[in-house]
Amino acid sequence: MHIFTRHHHAFLKLLSYRILMVLAYQMMAVAVGWHIYEITHDTLALGLIGLAEVVPYFACALFAGHAVDHFYSRRFFGALAAITLGINALTLTALAMGLIGHSSNASLWIYGSIMLTGLARAFIAPSYNTLFAVILPRAEYARASGISSSVFQAGLIIGPALGGLLVGFASKTAAYAIASLLCLCAAIAMWSLKIKEPPAKLDSPAVFTSIAQGLRFVYSNQIVLSALSLDMFAVLFGGAVAMLPAFIQDVYRLGPEGLGILRAAPAVGAIITGLWLTRQPINLHAGRWLLGAVAGFGFCIIGFGISTYFWLAAALLLLSGIFDGISVVMRTTILQLATPDAMRGRVSAINGIFIGSSNELGAFESGLAARLLGLVPSVVFGGAMTLMVVATTVKLAPKLRDLELKDLESSHLD
Repeated sequence: MHIFTRHHHAFLKLLSYRILMVLAYQMMAVAVGWHIYEITHDTLALGLIGLAEVVPYFACALFAGHAVDHFYSRRFFGALAAITLGINALTLTALAMGLIGHSSNASLWIYGSIMLTGLARAFIAPSYNTLFAVILPRAEYARASGISSSVFQAGLIIGPALGGLLVGFASKTAAYAIASLLCLCAAIAMWSLKIKEPPAKLDSPAVFTSIAQGLRFVYSNQIVLSALSLDMFAVLFGGAVAMLPAFIQDVYRLGPEGLGILRAAPAVGAIITGLWLTRQPINLHAGRWLLGAVAGFGFCIIGFGISTYFWLAAALLLLSGIFDGISVVMRTTILQLATPDAMRGRVSAINGIFIGSSNELGAFESGLAARLLGLVPSVVFGGAMTLMVVATTVKLAPKLRDLELKDLESSHLD
C-alpha cells in the first residue's frame, strides 16, 4: 500500500498513539460506568459521567485548537494529553484501592477525576489531525482515513472487551492500572515520532481572533457545518451506549462480561466497514452515503431499544457500527479535504466540540431521558430523533446531499 511505503514509520507510530489512547479510554469508560452504577443504581448517575467530562472539554477545546495551530510542537500536546489521561487512570486506581476517598463520596471523586479526561481529550484530536496532514499527502487522505478509522474501531472493540473482562475476572483496580500503563506507552509513541513539523508562528493572531477565524470558516462552509451538525445531533439523540450498564443489569440480567460484549459490538461493525473502505473507498455520491448511513444508524438504535434478547441486541449494535463506520470515514475525509492546512487544529477542535462532546452530552441526555421516560422509551425516542435530524439535513443542506469528493480533492471549498 502506497502509504506504508513512503510514510511507513511515522504513520505507524501515529496509529499506535491513537489505538493506545482509545484502548485506555475505553477500558476506563467500562470500569467507570460499572463502578458508578454499582454504587448508585441510578441511570442519571451514568449520564452525569458524560457531563463531568464535557464541561472541561468545552472550556478547553477551542484554546487547544489555537495552541496546536500556532505553537511548536504538536507532538508535545499529543504526549501531554496522554500523560493527563494517565494521571486520571492513576487517580481512579487509588480510589478503587481505597487509598483516597471513602464510600460516602466515592462518586464525587470519580466525577472529579473524569474531568481530567475532558481536559486531555481537548488536545488529542487537534494534535492527531494536524500530524495526520503533515505525514500524508492529500491524495492519500481518503484511504488513510479508512485505515485510521479501522485502527480507532479496533480500539473500540478490544478496549471495552478488556475492560469488561478485567472488571469481571480481576477488579476495577486492574482495569484502571492497565489503562494508566497504556497512556504511558501512548506518550512514548507520540514523542518518538520523527517528522519535520511546521515552525511556530511568531506573528500568530491573538487567541480569540484565531478562534474566531476558525469559527467563521466552519460556519460559512455549508458542507463542513452540515456534516458536523448531522453527526452531532445523531450522536446526541442516538447515543444508547451510556445506558448499556442499565440494560445489562436490569433487562438482560448479565454481568460485566456482557457489558463488554455490547460495548464492543458497534466497533466490530465499524472496523469491518473501515477495512472494506480502505480497499474500496467511496468516491461517488459521498453526501448521499453519509446521510443514508446516519439514517441506518437511527433505525438500528430503535431496534436495539425494543429488543429483549441479548444476542439480537448485540447484532443490532453491530449493524449500527457498520452504518456509523461509513459515517465516520466519510465525515473525516470531507473535513480533511475541505480544511486549509493553517486551520486544521482549530477546525479539529470545533469538530471535537460538535462530535466528541455530543457523546458525553448524549450520555447525559440518555440518562435524563431514561429517568423521565423510562429506559426503553428513551432509547427509542433517541433513534426516532436521529431520523428526524437526517430528514432536516436533506432539506436544509443540498450541498452536502449532492456532494462528490472529487469536488474537494483539488481545492478547498469557500
